[in-house]
Amino acid sequence: MKLFLDTSNNLQTIVKLDDQVFTKNYSAPRDQNVFGALLEALSKSNKSINAIESIQVFTGPGSFTGLRVGIAIANALSFTLGIPINGQLPGTIIEPQYGAPPSITPPKNSH
Repeated sequence: MKLFLDTSNNLQTIVKLDDQVFTKNYSAPRDQNVFGALLEALSKSNKSINAIESIQVFTGPGSFTGLRVGIAIANALSFTLGIPINGQLPGTIIEPQYGAPPSITPPKNSH
């Protein structure tokens, strides 16, 4: 089975298992549960995580945290299950492609 994972919108997780598409919507970014959405999709399709034969993960642009979490999960599954990710050898590290730098507050001057 092929897994496609898109977490670029931090209010939504899209999981595709072969031809079945599962979309999980959230009311706030902190509610996004990527692994939970994947497990729910697997359960609804009566599939096991071990049935995944390859992974395609959307790398961006998109939500900074959403991409980091989704891609980290995809990388971990590729490594653990020994399956290809984005057409690359198992265990290849896929990195996010952010649309803009993260919005991080500059450090306060301690002087």
